[in-house]
Amino acid sequence: MTVEADPVGVESRLVSGGLGCPGCAGGVLRPWGWARPRSVHGIEVVLRPRRARCAECLITHVLLPVTVLLRRAYAAEVIGAALVARGAGRGHRWVGLALEVPAATVRGWLRVMAGRLEASRVHLLGVARLAGVDGRAGGAGLRVAGPAGRVGRGDGGGEGPVRAVGGPRSGDGVAGGCGVFGWSAAGPGLAAAGMGAVGNTSCL
Repeated sequence: MTVEADPVGVESRLVSGGLGCPGCAGGVLRPWGWARPRSVHGIEVVLRPRRARCAECLITHVLLPVTVLLRRAYAAEVIGAALVARGAGRGHRWVGLALEVPAATVRGWLRVMAGRLEASRVHLLGVARLAGVDGRAGGAGLRVAGPAGRVGRGDGGGEGPVRAVGGPRSGDGVAGGCGVFGWSAAGPGLAAAGMGAVGNTSCL
């Protein structure tokens, strides 16, 4: 399941019984060791996610931060940057070079997403509204930093406006449902919007 990016906050909620089980009604997650360490492209440190077990149904869950997606070796921000670049007209080979990702991998992301554009658009706009982001068309757009900003500009540096989603910018991350962008609103973000922990179901 997906939790916030702050490991201290996650541990505090886990120990205090503040994380509910996503698989059963009324279950509370308790600490249950750690998952295996993993390297994720786009994340500087080696991740070792917390593992938790429900006191009711006894099912275990790996608590993944919103900066990564389930069963993906690339950070959510990297995948999001590839999608933004494609929306700006860039091809998968150019995107792969810019993000240091194999072109075939980028092409796979784009093919999957091409069949889910409308569903993803609706989902992401809903997330943006919950996070307090103004997603109205015709606005000035939001500026993003990191990989998304570099690819968005197409010149390899600085920040760039992103209007396609009309929402989040680079930061702690947005995930859940078909969440693919590792950005969070400049405002209160998902945790304050009541979405601090959601099921991690990657669409890509």
